[in-house]
Parts: sequence; C-alpha cells; structure tokens
Amino acid sequence: MSTVVTFQIGAAPPARLDKALARDVPDEAALSRSRLVRLISDGAVAVDGKIVTDQKGKVDEGSVITIAVPEAAQLDTVAQDIALDVVHEDADLIVVNKPAGMVVHPAPGTPNGTLVNALLAHCGDSLSGIGGVQRPGIVHRIDKDTSGLLVVAKSDAAHHGLAAQFEAHSAERRYLAVVYGVPDAGDPRLRGLRGISFEPGNTLKITTHLARHKTDRQRQAVLFDAGRHAVTRAQLQEVFGAPGALSLVECRLETGRTHQIRVHLAYAGHGLIGDPVYGGKRKLAAKSLSPDMISAVQAFDRQALHAATLGFEHPITGQMLQFSAPMPADMAHLIGVLRQVS
Repeated sequence: MSTVVTFQIGAAPPARLDKALARDVPDEAALSRSRLVRLISDGAVAVDGKIVTDQKGKVDEGSVITIAVPEAAQLDTVAQDIALDVVHEDADLIVVNKPAGMVVHPAPGTPNGTLVNALLAHCGDSLSGIGGVQRPGIVHRIDKDTSGLLVVAKSDAAHHGLAAQFEAHSAERRYLAVVYGVPDAGDPRLRGLRGISFEPGNTLKITTHLARHKTDRQRQAVLFDAGRHAVTRAQLQEVFGAPGALSLVECRLETGRTHQIRVHLAYAGHGLIGDPVYGGKRKLAAKSLSPDMISAVQAFDRQALHAATLGFEHPITGQMLQFSAPMPADMAHLIGVLRQVS
C-alpha cells in the first residue's frame, strides 16, 4: 500500500532533483530531503511519468512529479511498558523528563529499556510513519546519565519542523551543572585559553570544534582545524565552598554536539562533578570544603548535568512552548548538602 503525492516543479528549480523536490514538495506531505533521497533510490519517484533513480539528475520547470510513498513499515524494536514522566503531549509531539540512567535509543549493547521502547508502548497507534518506519522521531538526545527534557516527534510533519529548529539553533536548551571551580572573567588562565571568551553577565563562552577522539572512541576531543563547530555558554549561578571550590552553572547550547557541555567545560578546567569520562576524580582540599561536602561530591556517581529548560515553536500550530523540569533527587540532594555546609 502506498500514498501518491503529485505536484509540479516551480520556476528556476535547483540543479539537482533531490533539492528541487525538497523545495517544491507540498508541506502536507511532510517529506524531508533525506526521505526524498531514499524514495528516489527506491524507484518511487517519477518525473513526467518516467521513474528516475538519480538524485543528482536535472529536472525542468513545469515537470510533473509523482511520488509513491509506501505505508510505514513496522519497527523491530519492542514496545515496553516503562513509566514515563510526560511533561506535555499532543497529536504531533511529546515532551518527557528523562531520568538519569535511561538510554534514549536502542543500540547493540542496550536493545531494551530505552526511551524509544517506552515511547512505542506509550504512544501505541498514535505514532506516524516517521522516515517510513512507525517509530517515535528522536530529534535530539541527551546522554544516558544526564537527566531532563527531550521533545520527540509523533508525526513526519512534526519531526521535519522540529529538526529544522534544532538545525537552525533556534530551540532553547538550558542545562544545570555542578562543576569544579568557578568560571570567572577575572581568571587569567581562562583569558589565555584559545576559544574562550566572556560576554556580559560574567557569561563564559566556549567556541571550538569537536570530533571523536583519535585514540579513545568513547570520548570527544576539542579541535580547531577539524571536526564540527560547537558553542556553549555557561553562566555562574552559585558558589560552594571556599575559595570557590565548586559551583552551579547554567549552560546554554548554541549547537548540540555529542558530549558538548561535558567536554567544553572540562576543556575550560571546570569539569562536571561525577563525570567518569571528562570530569575525573579530583582531590578536594579540606581547607576549601567540609567533610560532608567532600563525601557528597565523592558519592555522586554520574555527571551532575540536568536538562532543565526546553523551548521551541510548535511545528504544527506555531505556538511558542517552553517547559522546565525540576532538579532530580540526586542532584537536589548534592546541592542541598553543598548549600547547607556553605
């Protein structure tokens, strides 16, 4: 079974077929360029009645395009009845507050117990055929041991619209992190570090490229002549201990690269408490922190990072939405101890 989409190519079409289709395909078809490329290669696209399989082929103004969009295939991933903290849900998307310890998407090492497994059970028949497969549309991810907010598409149109916002960096994402040290514009060490600058309000700005580490495939590395552009801003919220041994910062993502906040703050010398990959187990000075504070920090067994705020334009209604998630219990306890003793 398939749905047929028919339309004409407009004036001055792009030189490539896939780009021309992406420009002129009706919005209601909700077909992304990547999806169109797959449909072309599958022989599902006809130009003036002739099947075309070369995505780089030329197409003329006025040509009639016919696309046979197949019915969404079933996903192999198993639906599992796992409790979800749903912050918002409508016909097109769902916003969830992910707990630390939950993987977002199934992988060879974690085929079950993921957010996707839970969403398949929760959404049931309300899922649309995103990318040609009945599945929730993962638009962005947060690490397994990071808690907080994620938006997931339930329809192709929503997925396409949300992905465009994340690509354009117009979605708002704010994280809270407990870090070693205190980012300060007066710190000469930071002033001399490449890619580091400060904006008004003592906001630390980190601008680098990020790429997979050459020898450790589980890590990302800061680069300046290769990799993908990445920008993180971190603003000081609270200081713990003396003289400023630890701090709470709010991080804002301009881009969304793998491990971005974790690797950027570690590069700046302010690694996250509990981060097993980038934060390290630093020796805490007894003169700066009390025994209770040191014990609380040493007992924290994940990166102290929480996706606290998420804002975006609803891809269907156009309404501006913003959501917040309270601090999870483990981070709240950590900060409570640090505040009490400070």
